Amino acid sequence: MTKITIQLRGRVLWLTDEPDLLSEQLQGIDLEASASDHPTLRYGINTDAMISGAACTKGYTPEILGPHFLEGLDELVPYDGIREGKFQVLVGGQAYGSGSSREVAVVAHQGAGIQLVVAESFQRIFQENLVYAGLHHTADLKIVDQLLAGEHVDTEVLQQSLPPLFRAVSQQGGLLAYAQALLSGEFSPPYRTSREHRAMTVAEHLIARQVFIGSEDGSVGVCSVVPGEQVLCRVGFRGLHEYTAGMVMKLYEESFGDTPIVNPSEVACFADHFVLLGDSQVPEAVRATRLTAAQKLTQEMTDRSREYNIRVHGPGYEGSTGICHRLVVEQYAEPGDIIILTDSHSATSGVLNTFAFGVGSTAMAFALRTGLIPVTVPKTIRVEVFGDAKGYVSPKDLILYIIGSPYMREERWRLLPTDTAVLEFAGPGLNQWNIDELSVLTNMTVEGGMMTGVMVPCEPLREFLKTHRPKQEWNFVEPDPNATYEHRMSIDVDSVPLTIATPGDPRNRASLADHRGTPIHNVVVASCTGGSLADLRVVMNVLRNRSLAGHVRLTVTPASSGTAAKAASEGILDGLREKGATVTEPGCGACIGNGPGIPHAGETTASTTNRNFDRRMGASGPVYLVSPAVAAASAIAGYLEDPRYV
Repeated sequence: MTKITIQLRGRVLWLTDEPDLLSEQLQGIDLEASASDHPTLRYGINTDAMISGAACTKGYTPEILGPHFLEGLDELVPYDGIREGKFQVLVGGQAYGSGSSREVAVVAHQGAGIQLVVAESFQRIFQENLVYAGLHHTADLKIVDQLLAGEHVDTEVLQQSLPPLFRAVSQQGGLLAYAQALLSGEFSPPYRTSREHRAMTVAEHLIARQVFIGSEDGSVGVCSVVPGEQVLCRVGFRGLHEYTAGMVMKLYEESFGDTPIVNPSEVACFADHFVLLGDSQVPEAVRATRLTAAQKLTQEMTDRSREYNIRVHGPGYEGSTGICHRLVVEQYAEPGDIIILTDSHSATSGVLNTFAFGVGSTAMAFALRTGLIPVTVPKTIRVEVFGDAKGYVSPKDLILYIIGSPYMREERWRLLPTDTAVLEFAGPGLNQWNIDELSVLTNMTVEGGMMTGVMVPCEPLREFLKTHRPKQEWNFVEPDPNATYEHRMSIDVDSVPLTIATPGDPRNRASLADHRGTPIHNVVVASCTGGSLADLRVVMNVLRNRSLAGHVRLTVTPASSGTAAKAASEGILDGLREKGATVTEPGCGACIGNGPGIPHAGETTASTTNRNFDRRMGASGPVYLVSPAVAAASAIAGYLEDPRYV
């Protein structure tokens, strides 16, 4: 095999916390920095900052996306600024690649000319996408010193620092090349299938029972797994949406031709991210820049789905309408399953005692052909919830409180660059909420840098399945009594304040009490964390016998057609309209800047969505993440307000 090396022929871009230093680099002035002496590097550069939702509608090739890489960061990076700056190596801080599973973020790096990504730590999905797409990366900043000194860096050295499965994939040239070799029988998975029993957490049990053991009949299951090892697992339900389906199927076709996908009945596509983009209340400038391209991506998803016999959900399709994560909970996820979607908020389905996580486009193409998915066994952080919320503290408050804690924000669980972690939720305190509400906990684990969240079987889960999926027995997975946990959190909800996330990152935890009175102009009740029936009921209860502040816009988007129908039957939707709210059809909408509720110039937003990254909602302006009750109270007061005081 020919040795491949990297030599610095371009420039190094240090993503610092100081805008002036970033500006200097963009103007052609290189920083005098090294691994041991450099400015503070930006925490949590997210995939929305790498490539915006608007740019994602344009396509998914390096040529299209490269010029948009980091465009608008700190209002400094111009269109095509990175490529024109001749940057070859990028150096980021901790939690690099936070946010969505969009593999186009990696493609944008490649299109901008970046050949090596160096960061103090990487977020799980983004790092997987780097490996699977074949873009070299490292968490060793000393590599930058070697390049600056004129040395050649052997890419095999970078590969040797990876765990065995990642290394095999990287050496093969990417995940789809690895799939071809695996399917041809050239080599077996690089992990042991003969193991000793050990006590395991819920996530470990869920993974172990689905580990592919490489036999001719495709059988799966080992008696144990341990955190940090990498395995291939049989996957159940797989889901795609408009942003990702075209890229997935193009990758599939290039590698596997017209070979039928594995188990097409366990696959679905969702028209949910763009369905509200054409609404008249979406700013004209947004529709002008996004709508035509979004319609093209949707049509591409439709055409490819028909070719490969994949069911499609959405308006005018055979499947019901709604946000993919809500529909998976309502219709597809079953306890004991492994579930993946090309969306980071796939973790939502962990509320049903599944192992559910987001993947990139290459990983999904691999899963469609093989029925398998690579899994890095995560460390488990157990969160035991007790106490009485008294109808006051919500799961949204609780998860913002958890992911904003120093332990989570600083990723104290991480020892190695490829470490991953999950939150295992348990305790009697969970029983005071229903599945709609509890799904917010699992959904937003990814905002805290987790791989996913998983719910220990609880009464709300059993009640949900009894009502919505009548069946005599379910394959519930419990943790072993003496399982080993990386960390334990014991939380009395009586001590949890109403909690918000201040603008910029969901981990920016703050007590509502410290921000009461902050003027609010735009309130959004929507998304896979804020548009459930339980959420709409809370909002209506707070608004009852009260009026919206004169200057406030309130937009409400039900998460699914089933949610909308039930809310309508209870008089909630008409009640909201009577209050002056805009009630939309189901979909993702303003969460990603694709529907009514996009901030107008000069507005500050309070939103029940799960991300408040700069410009994610389609416009500039600060966004506070809040619970549905706080959203409703703020709409009444015109400023951030405690629902007990309106």
